[in-house]
Amino acid sequence: MKVSKKRLLAAVVVLVALAMVVTGCGGSSSTSSGSSGGTTSAKEIKIGIGAPLTAGAVALGQGMQRGAELAIAQANASSTVQAAGIKFVAVPGDDQGDPKTGVTVANTFASDPNLIGVMGHLNSGVSIPASKVYSDHNIVMISPASTNPALTAQGLTNVFRVCTTDAVQGPAGADYAYKLLGLKTVYVVDDSTPYGEGLASAFSTQFKADGGQVLGSAKTSDKDTDFSALVTKIKSTNPAFIYYGGIYNAGALLAKQAKAAGITGPLMGGDGLYDPQFIALATPAAAEGDYATSVGLPLDKLPAGVDFKTAYTAANPGKEIAAYDAYAYDATNVIIDAAVKAAQSGGGAASIVTPAGRQTIIKNVAATDAQGVTGQISFDSKGDTNNKAITLYVVSAGKWITKAAAGSVVAP
Repeated sequence: MKVSKKRLLAAVVVLVALAMVVTGCGGSSSTSSGSSGGTTSAKEIKIGIGAPLTAGAVALGQGMQRGAELAIAQANASSTVQAAGIKFVAVPGDDQGDPKTGVTVANTFASDPNLIGVMGHLNSGVSIPASKVYSDHNIVMISPASTNPALTAQGLTNVFRVCTTDAVQGPAGADYAYKLLGLKTVYVVDDSTPYGEGLASAFSTQFKADGGQVLGSAKTSDKDTDFSALVTKIKSTNPAFIYYGGIYNAGALLAKQAKAAGITGPLMGGDGLYDPQFIALATPAAAEGDYATSVGLPLDKLPAGVDFKTAYTAANPGKEIAAYDAYAYDATNVIIDAAVKAAQSGGGAASIVTPAGRQTIIKNVAATDAQGVTGQISFDSKGDTNNKAITLYVVSAGKWITKAAAGSVVAP
């Protein structure tokens, strides 16, 4: 199955993208052709897509959906999936970036007897409570974006992520700021979510260990829009930069209002800021020179990155690849590969929706060792990815461009 796994996780981009995009037929058939020329009925196997689609960080969530649906369409066009008698079906679940809504989505997914896995969620604050629902129903969950270490610290055997954690990203951001950019003082703000708090805390600890000075800290809400009082307080401390733990929605407004108040230092944050919408909401002039770390390496530095970009752009004309689209694609393909292997190991497609089949899928995911678009995919005993790469981006002339990239926590 090594060759099959690579086909599903990377090379399938080249082999079937054109047919899928041009004809639109590869992923829509409910039958599969055998070598004798006959057909057999394909069983629909569902994969949930948990993401903010109408509220919250919708630019990131909708990108995740596009990445997952590309993986599913390509898989359905592959001879491996057709021979297994499976037709994968995407089931979007709009969690709106809200924990309570996310649990509702999780329960809806869990009530579907043909749903065997979930690609999601984006926000750590959603993934953590939702993961308990999936655990109770033996449904594998792979997050492409939830970086809070608490997610996999729960000890749930069904929970995985293909992105690295804030225990890596926060210190990397601190090292980049202090050692690469020469920024020695900071004011730290977080949005009071599990993601924002965890990232800001990990950053602050490493920044102080590097020799930097944290001049102050503040907590806000991810729904806040008026930062005038906070900006006045930050300005009085005269920091070299502001570090923000949170998502682009509020982070962009903080950056814009800080610049308008005369704060000249940049704003830096994590992967939650790394989206074109940050620049659009802040305005290119206000965002100029701001920084964000994001998990993984840029697509142009990855072996399968160019092929993925070609297939993605063809399938989604006019849509720019967001921070987690490739991770969503890889996470979905890991679920697909695990399900196909479970069907092949005994009982066929119908067997993988049984309790035993679901457990086999979870075990197969845990044993993953394959090349994806985002790099080599494998998991440690907690379900965390072994890929620890972090990239630093800077806003320049209205776009995010790569400032520095490394395979682990950085000490330039």
